[in-house]
Amino acid sequence: MLRGRLQLQAGWLVALFLGACVCAVRAQQRPLLTEDVDIIPPGSMRIEAGIDFLQGARFPVSGLPGDLTRVGVIGINIGFAPNVEFQIEGVAQNFLSINSHSASAIPLSFPASANSVNDVGDFILSTKIKLRNETRSLPSLGFRFGVQLPNSNQAKGIGLNQTNAYGSILVGKKFGTDGRFNTFGNLGIAILTAPTNLFSQNDLLTYGIAGIFRFNKQFSLAGEVNGRANTRPGNGPLGTESQAEARLGMQIRASGLRFDFAGIKGLTSFTHNSGVTVGVTYDTPSIFVPAK
Repeated sequence: MLRGRLQLQAGWLVALFLGACVCAVRAQQRPLLTEDVDIIPPGSMRIEAGIDFLQGARFPVSGLPGDLTRVGVIGINIGFAPNVEFQIEGVAQNFLSINSHSASAIPLSFPASANSVNDVGDFILSTKIKLRNETRSLPSLGFRFGVQLPNSNQAKGIGLNQTNAYGSILVGKKFGTDGRFNTFGNLGIAILTAPTNLFSQNDLLTYGIAGIFRFNKQFSLAGEVNGRANTRPGNGPLGTESQAEARLGMQIRASGLRFDFAGIKGLTSFTHNSGVTVGVTYDTPSIFVPAK
């Protein structure tokens, strides 16, 4: 009798452990930009950090093309409830190797002879809400909204030091054995302040479609197309042009961490030409009890 009870308890512990592992790999993010619908477990945190190397980056407002290195691409996700997640994301430091100088629409704080400049990135605060779980025939649905804070110094020519708002509908569907192929997409709007036009903004369509194919417990293939589309005639107000990129890479799990890398290809004339990203993700165990 006692042996049977111990076996039953051990079975439950194994099941709970496997369930926790499945939850931990559901809402996967890096190296992708498109947002998954799934929420990390309540009371836990996901900490992401990475480095991006982008060739041929373009900054139309300052007229500075060059190669951009983003050090400390940070993401912190906090599970507040089974269907609510709070997110902080941004870049600790941007370094631009300037290829040439063109006419700038704003005053810059460095001489025209400078061959490099650096600045902190603008951070974004977001909330993600999962509205419904997927069924056999219908996808999961969610909503994400956020605000971009004006942390950068526009005089450095890299950031625009503007407050912008974002909102998007999230859709997701898993296919194959144990949801091995996770597909998800985003469609929304970005309300961007026009940095050179007084009392003006541009409402852009934002989109993303992505997939993660899990080969086994250690390796996954991840890819996406993600961007924003200008809704104004021509290119729109300066600094609010259409941008898009494609990413294809891998996720590798080892030592309780998830490492990732991806190649990046720009898809519009106002996006960087190409690049790579590398990073690491750590999912914490439960560190607090969410309020009920």
